[in-house]
Amino acid sequence: MMQELTIENLIKSAREFCEKESGVFRKELFGVTDGKAVGTFVEHLFKNFLSQQYDLTIGNSSNGLDLPSLNTDIKVTSIKQPQSSCPYKDSKQKIYGLGYNLRVFVYKKEDDEKRKKGKLDFLSCVFVEAGRTADYQTTSGLLNIINNNGNVDDVFAFLSDHKIPADEVTLYNMAEEILKNPPLIGYLTISNALQWSLQYGRIVSLNEDVDGITTIVKYVIENK
Repeated sequence: MMQELTIENLIKSAREFCEKESGVFRKELFGVTDGKAVGTFVEHLFKNFLSQQYDLTIGNSSNGLDLPSLNTDIKVTSIKQPQSSCPYKDSKQKIYGLGYNLRVFVYKKEDDEKRKKGKLDFLSCVFVEAGRTADYQTTSGLLNIINNNGNVDDVFAFLSDHKIPADEVTLYNMAEEILKNPPLIGYLTISNALQWSLQYGRIVSLNEDVDGITTIVKYVIENK
């Protein structure tokens, strides 16, 4: 009988998956330079790996979360520029987080020209709880204002200056809410666009322990 998939099991499985798949040469990866194609390949590979051990509800990455039963999305990105995108739902996501957890795989890809195969080495793997998926500079700036006895006008001015995508009435209401319910510090870099652009450099290089962030494979800077 299949086990139920839990966050704890997901973290354990991600570690096993990275160990198992790192350095494995595959014909399907040879010559592939499109990051989205590599990401889709790894997502499917990981979900198949999970389904061999656990009973899980798998969503469709094009219209929802990859692991809806755990409120978790899978992100796969190259170490060259650790970033991806996600649908824009609400301007508050930059302040209070995306609303779901992230499982982030960061890889380095290498091709073997003679064998006509490619391999991935997973250099970093991190689980980020929903509350830590907000923008670092925005949340830390807001908390600095609040800790410095800032008022609603100070918070409103900050939101306006940082071009949080909303009209003035919405921003003012948001400022009042932020004073009543200050956010946690997020650890992503989120850029405004038609979709949110998510950058993961901070969580990849994170050295300190942060509640809500689990480093599964720790990134070690390679000596050149």
